[in-house]
Amino acid sequence: MSLANNERPLYRVIFVCVLAPVAAAVVVSVLLLFGVKPHLVFYAGFALRSWLKTLGAPAPNAVGVLATMFIWWIVIVAIGLLWERRRRRIAG
Repeated sequence: MSLANNERPLYRVIFVCVLAPVAAAVVVSVLLLFGVKPHLVFYAGFALRSWLKTLGAPAPNAVGVLATMFIWWIVIVAIGLLWERRRRRIAG
C-alpha cells in the first residue's frame, strides 16, 4: 500500500468532523444574512419534518434545522472528498 493512497488521514478526520460542520453553519448563516428567506434555506429540513408528521411522529422545528445542517454537511464533505480525489489523480 503506497503512502499516496492513505495520505493524511488525520486531516480528513478533522475536515469531516470539525471543518465541514462549521462550514455548513456558515453557509446557512450567510444565506440568511444575505436575505434568502428562511423558508427557502430550510426547505429540505422542513420537508423532512412534514414527512415525519404525516407518519405520525412528533417533529419539532429543530428536526428541520438539524436536517438542513446535515444536508449541507453531506454536500460539503462530498465536495471536499471529490476535490481530494481529483488532487491525488493529478499528482499521481
